[in-house]
Amino acid sequence: MVDTNMDVPAGPHKSESCRFVNTVLARIGDKWAVLLVRLLGGGPMRFSELQRRIDGISQRMLTLTLRGLERDGLVSRSVHPTVPPRVDYELTPLGHSLLAPVKALGDWAFQNQSEIEAARIKFDKATAKSAVIKMQPPRGARRAA
Repeated sequence: MVDTNMDVPAGPHKSESCRFVNTVLARIGDKWAVLLVRLLGGGPMRFSELQRRIDGISQRMLTLTLRGLERDGLVSRSVHPTVPPRVDYELTPLGHSLLAPVKALGDWAFQNQSEIEAARIKFDKATAKSAVIKMQPPRGARRAA
C-alpha cells in the first residue's frame, strides 16, 4: 500500500495542512491557471492579450482565474494611469517558481501522448464491449416479440 501522506507533517495540524495543500493544488491544477502561468512566463501581458491567446476561455473565467492567482501571490496586477487605463498581469517571483513544475507536467503529457491515447482507446473498447454484453439477455431467456 502506498502512503500518500508521507510528506505531511505529523501532529494536530496534519488535517489543516492537507486542506491547505488541496486548495493550492486545486488552484494550480486548474487547466486555465496552468495555461496562464505558461503564458505569463514569457513576460507581462494585458487582459485582452491573454484572452486572445487562450482559446475557449470566457471573459468571466479569465477574470476569476487571474484573481485567484493574484490572491495566492502567483500573479501581480499593475494598473497604469492612461486613458483608457492599461492593466498588465505578470508572474511574481513565487509564480516564476511554479514555471518549472508546470513545464515538467506539460512536457510529460506531450512525451506520453501516444501511450495515453492508446490506453484510452483500449479502455473505451473494453467499456463498450462490456456495455453490449450487459445489454444482451441471459442465455435461454425469452425475447419479447
